[in-house]
Amino acid sequence: MKQIFYAMQFNGQAGPGNKEGTMVAKTTSDSCRITSTVQDTGLAATLEQVAGGQASFESVVTLTGESSFLESGSIHFGGRHSLRFSTVGQGYLGSSADPSLKHGTVNWRVDSGDGQFEGATGLITSNFTVGPNGEVVDNHFGLIFLK
Repeated sequence: MKQIFYAMQFNGQAGPGNKEGTMVAKTTSDSCRITSTVQDTGLAATLEQVAGGQASFESVVTLTGESSFLESGSIHFGGRHSLRFSTVGQGYLGSSADPSLKHGTVNWRVDSGDGQFEGATGLITSNFTVGPNGEVVDNHFGLIFLK
């Protein structure tokens, strides 16, 4: 069984959903390189765009409490390769050290996929912020098992 891991930063918007207590998030990520470097001065990180296509993300978030939520959606990598996912447990969204941002995290299970991801399983971790006008910066780390 083959494993693929990925790390990407998605940017976009979140706004009210069609039903009360829901939100819709739509974001995209360019192909990128994320570098983490440990030095005597501590940890440093860079994110740089690299040649390649774009990934797109769309989800429906259902608020289940003051700081908890469930989420399901899809991620498209290029034209025909996609994953569908849903929350493992519950996600968390609360305040952050920056008073203008909410900060959250959620784990997703891969429920199904198409193209390269047909029959895939795996888990994805999302660590994200939401700005005052719904601006989303969402950092993904996924480990996907391919058949």
